[in-house]
Parts: sequence; C-alpha cells; structure tokens
Amino acid sequence: MDYSGYNQGGDSSSKKQEVMDQVRSELALANAQELINKINEKCYLKCVPKPGARLESSEQACLSKCMDRYMEAWNVVSRSYVSRLQRESQNQMGGGM
Repeated sequence: MDYSGYNQGGDSSSKKQEVMDQVRSELALANAQELINKINEKCYLKCVPKPGARLESSEQACLSKCMDRYMEAWNVVSRSYVSRLQRESQNQMGGGM
C-alpha cells in the first residue's frame, strides 16, 4: 500500500478510511488463520490419539463435532468482543475523554 501522499492534503479522511479498511481486512485474515490453527491443534489432539494412515469413522465424527463446537464458541466470543468494542467506542464519543 502506498502511503506517500497521506499527509499531503487531498481527502485525508478517505485515505484514513482506506488504511483502516486494510487493517480490518488483515485482522480478519489473521483471526481466520488463528481459528484454523487452534481447531487443528485442539481437535486433532483430542480426537486422534493414535495417528494412522487414515482416520477411523469415530475420529472423523469426533473431529467434525469438535470443529463445530470450537467454531461456535469462537463466534460467540467474537460477537461479544465486537459488541464490547462498539459500546466502548460509543461511550468515548458520547462521554468524551
């Protein structure tokens, strides 16, 4: 991303928004990667005690349920966190600091 003209007049609000959007996008990607890594780590350790050439049906079922539960929990935490950030942002704008 080119930041060379950021402070040289023009529509700095638009450029600021562009940078913020890029940061949000990169954070979303990092969060998705973290979710995948944690699912792999936690669920594999829990569901595949003795790795072999292929997964048994019970291991497949365990992995599927584990991934569903982990993603559901992740979503609950994420929604709660985003809601908290929005409330704090509104409080700062309304109450001032």
